[in-house]
Amino acid sequence: MKLELVGSAFTEKRLTAFDAWASSPTNRDRVEKSMPISALSESVIGVDAAYFLEVSAKEPLVSALGGFPLALEASIVRELHDWQAVGIRPHFVFNGLDDGINDDPFGPSLASARAIATAFETYSIPQAEQATELFKISGKLIVYCYFSGGTVLSPNPGAATPAALSGFLKRLLYKHGVPFTVAPYSALAQVKHLHLPPPRPPAHHGQLAYFEKHPNQFIDAIYGPSELFLYGIDKLITRFKLAYQPYIDPVLGNIKKSSHFIPEQSEFHWIDRRTCLEELGRIPADLFADSLLLAGSKALGPFPAFKEKPYTIRDVVSLLASYGRSVVSLCNQYPEDKQIPRAAYLNYLDQFKRALIGIRHHVVITKEGDIEALDKEKAPSDLHYCVGQRLPEELNHYLSRGLVQPRVLNWLASGTILVPAPYQGGESQVYQNLVRAQIEPLRKQALSLLADSVHRYYQKKEITTKYWFDMTHETKFNIKDLLPSEKHTLSAWNVMESTLLKRKETLGKEASDSTLGSLSFAIRSLQDADFAKATITPRAKERQKMLQSGAEICANAVWRFLQLRGYVDEQHQLTVWGKLLDGVLSSMGYSSEQERSALLAIELLRFDLIKADTMFSNYSGAPTRGDGIDRRNCMLVSRVACLGRVAHPPRGYSGPLSRHLLAYHAVIAAVQAALRDLVEMSAVTMFLEGYAERDRDDWMDIALTLPLFVEDGCALGVVTMTYLDELFLRPDPTAKATRVETKERCESEWVKYGNFELSQQRAWQLWDAVYGAVKQAKESGVEMREIQMWDDVDQWLSARR
Repeated sequence: MKLELVGSAFTEKRLTAFDAWASSPTNRDRVEKSMPISALSESVIGVDAAYFLEVSAKEPLVSALGGFPLALEASIVRELHDWQAVGIRPHFVFNGLDDGINDDPFGPSLASARAIATAFETYSIPQAEQATELFKISGKLIVYCYFSGGTVLSPNPGAATPAALSGFLKRLLYKHGVPFTVAPYSALAQVKHLHLPPPRPPAHHGQLAYFEKHPNQFIDAIYGPSELFLYGIDKLITRFKLAYQPYIDPVLGNIKKSSHFIPEQSEFHWIDRRTCLEELGRIPADLFADSLLLAGSKALGPFPAFKEKPYTIRDVVSLLASYGRSVVSLCNQYPEDKQIPRAAYLNYLDQFKRALIGIRHHVVITKEGDIEALDKEKAPSDLHYCVGQRLPEELNHYLSRGLVQPRVLNWLASGTILVPAPYQGGESQVYQNLVRAQIEPLRKQALSLLADSVHRYYQKKEITTKYWFDMTHETKFNIKDLLPSEKHTLSAWNVMESTLLKRKETLGKEASDSTLGSLSFAIRSLQDADFAKATITPRAKERQKMLQSGAEICANAVWRFLQLRGYVDEQHQLTVWGKLLDGVLSSMGYSSEQERSALLAIELLRFDLIKADTMFSNYSGAPTRGDGIDRRNCMLVSRVACLGRVAHPPRGYSGPLSRHLLAYHAVIAAVQAALRDLVEMSAVTMFLEGYAERDRDDWMDIALTLPLFVEDGCALGVVTMTYLDELFLRPDPTAKATRVETKERCESEWVKYGNFELSQQRAWQLWDAVYGAVKQAKESGVEMREIQMWDDVDQWLSARR
């Protein structure tokens, strides 16, 4: 069944108990007010990036396909352009390291997985419209915000949510010249104290508050969630309502929305804290802030008694006021029952105190670039229990500039690796074995590289790994047992740009498609054994010139990564796996998209994860037509196609879905994330160890040049499987007439907006490259399973292409 998407995106505001009250029909005009967007002309707006992603256009089927959204970029670019058209200058702030109280780390991802499972069950009935709605909310979960009339849903990190899309948005903002900062911890605190114009900006919830409250008034207003009132914000922009000019198509006669923006009819909505205090009964500011925290937020869950019944923000205010406005009295005296014993309230009181301290003394980037706690003179000595373990300021600098993602830094700071449930649930033994055993060495490798380059305190830290599928079992290891890391064997990579340029010249026309510093250049340049020897460039004892250009840094970081993964040996020669990767790249091409597919293909072969086995027997969406051999062959080809990108315009996907292939995409995504962590640590340790020049402003150029930044979904695999499966609707699936007719039907009925012919070309090119690698591996003596099956599948496919 094809799932039809009416409209390419949707917009929905995240609600809390406070939001539900402020935006209710009775309070909409009194509490949430509106003004013409022209009032913000020539203003600098601090934007909480996570909130922006939550309320901006989204695609309902992203959680059914995985990867970066197909239409979101065009929607965001249009919104940014419209802001700039009226003189709004946005400065985005991203969350950094984890903070706050997280007593249910796996709850969001498990809730998302359950919602997606329900959506796929509805899809298979089939009920397309209902399934679309379920996929739309599958990135949301029931949170600590109830109101009379039902439960409010709020996005979580289980699907295509702000945490997952932060890299996507950073790349987009950088591409369009929109400034952003990554806060040390929460963006909300930083925005409040945002500096204008920050020379090399920073940001986060706490960071947003810092920006706004700084005496220099770095920003004029904040666009973000109501939790910002916890940080002392007085006024808050909650949403924009942009107007567009519709017109009637002169040829078709139907009404369309043009790209013509009408600023005169556009407005923004905002909330004033003083109005809230007045409308809630002229309450004091401290009662308002404590009530917001008790009602539930990202910083802290709701008061235990509220979890089992509907409530409003007025209920919270009234309850707290009845206990003398004291949270301590409330938690000590509130009646207990069988469901909620006194211990639960006392535990909540401890969490409340920690959350309150974390808000009052949140860690931000100051105007001078230092990492400091707010009101640091009054901050407790054990602040790290409330905010998080402090990392070296140099690491925070690389985080704030977008060079690294927070993941590995979180592991080191918190001492905990949390492995959440993937989109489709992750019930299969194949996936669980992958994340528990197969990529565990990569996690340890990334951590040891980082720890070996910072203070010795971190080199003796114990790390605990927790998995969503086995919450009673934890695995522990000490970083000291992983040391010394491999950084010393990697230190012989210090190749200067002049050497890189000479090698590119010798590669001739073949090198024209390879970016200096890219994965393909790194592999192809080492084809020459003499050049490989020349790259052995250990830093001399005397002071040696550091790597300066982005190309130098990227090239040496990628070479170090390739050595860590066994594609290059310590003599800088290509290994058997390096030559296999070279072969796949030569067969496919040298774009960043093709580099990603090639590297992941080889890695999955090494993990023995490109196979036709029934990995996910309980999931719908596997091939259904033909005999057992036909279904096996179709499955293998479709899984290989999941490594590529569907040819699709920037609009919402409309076509068939497969939970089975979404599960396989989760396998690919887990491997890609582990490899990207290793790439980033290979790069960041070069700066930490003084191999590369730190005084620079091309951090995002480096981050985007390094491989595996972009994640693709499983749409190409689904499209490929649909075509191969549909061939069996005719007596002879290999007849030319059958293939032509099926291609036309797929293009006109199943993949409505995509370029089916180009997508098919990409899928067949991927198959040829991966099959070629399997044959080359056999010839090189690499042990591979079921070589004969690959030959049989290739022969089967050749008759159906």
